[in-house]
Amino acid sequence: MWEQIRSNQMRSVVLAVSMGLVLLGLGYGLGFYFLDNGIAGMLFALVLWLIMNMVAFFQGDNILLALSGARKIGPSDHPRLYNIVEEMKIASGLEKMPDVYIIDDPAMNAFAIGRDKNKSAVAITAGLLSKLNRDELQGVIAHEMAHIKNRDVLLQVFTSVMLGTIVILSWYASRFMLFGGMGSSRRSSSSGGGAGQAIVIIVAIVLVILAPIFAQLIYFAISRKREYLADASGAAYTRYPEGLASALEKIASSAEQLKSANQATAPMYIMNPFRQKGKPAVNLTSTHPPVSERVRILRSMGGATFSDYNKAYDQVHKGGGSIIPASAGLVSPKSGLKPSHDRNTGVLEDSSGEIQRTRETSDVLWKLNKYKTINCKCGTRLRIPPGFKGTQVKCPHCGNVNNIQ
Repeated sequence: MWEQIRSNQMRSVVLAVSMGLVLLGLGYGLGFYFLDNGIAGMLFALVLWLIMNMVAFFQGDNILLALSGARKIGPSDHPRLYNIVEEMKIASGLEKMPDVYIIDDPAMNAFAIGRDKNKSAVAITAGLLSKLNRDELQGVIAHEMAHIKNRDVLLQVFTSVMLGTIVILSWYASRFMLFGGMGSSRRSSSSGGGAGQAIVIIVAIVLVILAPIFAQLIYFAISRKREYLADASGAAYTRYPEGLASALEKIASSAEQLKSANQATAPMYIMNPFRQKGKPAVNLTSTHPPVSERVRILRSMGGATFSDYNKAYDQVHKGGGSIIPASAGLVSPKSGLKPSHDRNTGVLEDSSGEIQRTRETSDVLWKLNKYKTINCKCGTRLRIPPGFKGTQVKCPHCGNVNNIQ
């Protein structure tokens, strides 16, 4: 597996360099088109990229967390989640505990972010907290901690910023070309600058059109190759690959799409937030490997080490037939999810477990939004919004009047 880790790292470097070459090529073409100086265009592209990287390095995590609507919690807000993150922090060998965030969204997803191991965070949606049992949630958290441990979050920041720079340059350049008139090189070409300049101008126009597409494909390729390593690391941290496999199945069966996600942030998540349910993407535009393939690898592991994952990975990619039985495939929402056992107690988890998790998550969200909770004598929980001016509230169920402390 260590060979695969090194191979992933080398391929990621090559792909990141490829994105850099696309950026430089775009800058050169635009510089030649508008300024008759390709080198000046390259320098402008580099300066813009460096500025964006500085912003991303120091404030990128806060910006992305704010865009996703994530809210930071402490140990007392959601003890179960916080305890799992602490367990996986120890298992992964991280020195500093990541910050923990909750996203108020019914979609099932999660992501990790941060510029290094000492300044990182994990964010989990409310839907994920409600639907996953402890083993499954532990598998997801372990996967995200692996991204932090493997420094994927830092690579993600730099590649996403580079992609953003390419998209910004292409967008503004295309508008100038369409509505801003001719560039200086184009004018000189029309007055006898020669066929060579005309060819370069055509190449510049082609780059404006194709550069964002090439950069997006490279960006997705980097993200996909990292997911396998994070799955392997997550299985090693929990010592229970089935937890992550079952979580991936549940997430894949969800019909909800994450509202706060966009094309630039999609590769951050444990699963593509724009996927079509029941139709995992396998082409070049996919942000993640196919869910069925990831589950097959995890379920075919003979143990929970990198070596076990590597053997399972080789087995699946050699086309050795179906490893997962039909009954263990992706679950249709109509049939419902099978109840699972707690591997520590052996107790069958029934629907009350999901109800309890939903209530637990709902309580956290009410608290984060600064609602007060009043417990009526009849057992009803009354939620008082932060802007409420009264001193008493009447229970709609029993009619009892409750004082607001």
